[in-house]
Amino acid sequence: MLRFYHDREFSFDEVTVCYVDRGALDDTSCVSGRQIKTLGPGFMEIESEVRTNSIPYHRLIRILYRGIPVWERQEGTTGQNRV
Repeated sequence: MLRFYHDREFSFDEVTVCYVDRGALDDTSCVSGRQIKTLGPGFMEIESEVRTNSIPYHRLIRILYRGIPVWERQEGTTGQNRV
């Protein structure tokens, strides 16, 4: 995700990040790069109409760029897998 954020070759607005969101439909939510305000050391902060939420990286499920998966967590792994 850092490469998409810092590399001028990419538009971070075209990134979509999906994460575990207990209580949401299918316990999953997705946000666009436009909604991500901070990439911290162990979390990202996303902004909604109501508030800013901190999402720990261990909750990430997949990252897409222009709708194409570039990373997806494999069930039962630590999240180091790539598509």
